[in-house]
Amino acid sequence: MEQETKKEEVKEEKKDDVEVKEDEEIVEDLNEEDEVETLKKEIARLKNAYALAYADTENLKKRLQAEAEQTRKYRIQSFAMEVLPVIDNLERALKQEVKEEDKGFYDGVKMIYDQLWKALKDEGVTEIEAQDKPFDANVHQALLSEKKEGVEPGMVIEVLQKGYKLKDRILRPSFVKVSE
Repeated sequence: MEQETKKEEVKEEKKDDVEVKEDEEIVEDLNEEDEVETLKKEIARLKNAYALAYADTENLKKRLQAEAEQTRKYRIQSFAMEVLPVIDNLERALKQEVKEEDKGFYDGVKMIYDQLWKALKDEGVTEIEAQDKPFDANVHQALLSEKKEGVEPGMVIEVLQKGYKLKDRILRPSFVKVSE
């Protein structure tokens, strides 16, 4: 009888072991499901972080390219600003009356002016047209105004100092006299 009891106990233990194993498998399955779910969430988070980092990198690349393009486009701006007074002085010199014996000197100044102006034009510097044009505060600066017969108000009647643009940027506005 004792043996039967022992056998039954062993059977009972085995049965308990099987139940414990089944419970462990269920718990293990649940743990695996939780782990899979956690890993899926981690993958989604990492994919999102990667997408954000990639987008940031692309935006930085575009911004740096735009800045480089702006730098290339306007690289001559500070030089042109320094040269504009030289152009003004050369134009004043060329407007002076020239004696026959000074003709060679005049021709030399004219060649220097022409070469300098060509170099500026090649880089995109242009003169702002102002004479007999409507006054535009974006490109003109009115220093004087005068009532003039036969001229409608708001027209530029005299350019006191030429203005210049570098491509689409104003280097210096035209200083003008405007009709009232």
